[in-house]
Amino acid sequence: MFNQDKANEICLLLEDGLSLRKAAEKVGESARTVLNWTKANPEFLTQYTRAREIGYLQLADEILNISDEYQVEVKHNGEDETIDLSATAVARNRLRVDTRKWMLSKMLPKVYGDKLELTGDDKNPLQVVTKVQFEIVNPQT
Repeated sequence: MFNQDKANEICLLLEDGLSLRKAAEKVGESARTVLNWTKANPEFLTQYTRAREIGYLQLADEILNISDEYQVEVKHNGEDETIDLSATAVARNRLRVDTRKWMLSKMLPKVYGDKLELTGDDKNPLQVVTKVQFEIVNPQT
C-alpha cells in the first residue's frame, strides 16, 4: 500500500545516489513495491523520476571524486593513517568509474550517451535512397 512518507524517504535516498533496491530496503519495502507505486500514482512517478535524475547526476560527481583519489584515509589500530593507492586500488577505482560511466550512458543517454555523427567522405557521401514498389493489379480478375 502506498505510503507518502516512505516514498519521500526513498526519493531522498535515490537523490543521494543509492540504488532503488538499497533505498527501498532502508524503508522496509521492496524495489518491486516502489515500482508498482510509480504505476499506480502519477504524482509519485514524477517525484521518483526527478529523484532518479538527481541521483544520476550525483553519480557523475562521484566519478570525479573516484578519479581524483590518490590516497586513502584508513583507521589502523585506532589511529588515522594515509596510504597511497596500490595498483590493485587503482584498478578497482577504474572499474568503479567505468561502471558508473556505463550506467549514466544508459540512464541519461541524451546527456552522457555516445554521440553519433553520420557523415560521408568526399568520395562516398551519404545518400538518401527511396525505394518505390509497384504492384500490378489485373483489373480483369
